Amino acid sequence: MATAIYPGSFDPITCGHIDIARRAARMFDRLIVTVYDTPSKHLFFSTAERVELARRALEGIENCEVASYAGLTVHHARSVGASVMVRGLRALSDFEVEMQMSHFNRKMDPDLDVVCLLTSLEYGFLSASMVKEIVRLGGPSEGLIPDFVAAAIHEKVARTAGHRSNEQAKEG
Repeated sequence: MATAIYPGSFDPITCGHIDIARRAARMFDRLIVTVYDTPSKHLFFSTAERVELARRALEGIENCEVASYAGLTVHHARSVGASVMVRGLRALSDFEVEMQMSHFNRKMDPDLDVVCLLTSLEYGFLSASMVKEIVRLGGPSEGLIPDFVAAAIHEKVARTAGHRSNEQAKEG
């Protein structure tokens, strides 16, 4: 039984991520979308929020599950019995980064293979950071992220704005 992981920060999960997960799930007996707990970038959503959004987005894929992890991805892959790591590629620059990471991972675990899936044409431009900014500024999100993800972004922005207003009122 072939198990694969699809690791990422998924901050937030996009239609591009969902497309890669659906396609990968057809290739493997078990796919675990693994939400990285502590990436070296500023996160908009907490780990629990990112996991919940991913679970909702992927709930129709029978052999797909969502989990979070911390530490090295190769250690996580080993702990869940995965022999393959799935990665999505949008552009040549993604390939260069993924190739370097693949070599590091293979050095740490020679039994872990990487399968890169080229993004579908309609998602080749899509990035989670761009989507967050578009939605945060009131732009359209149809076809970029599920509606419930857009709602979660709006809710978080509103809470943050409300928190800032309260802090400013206390200072004034």
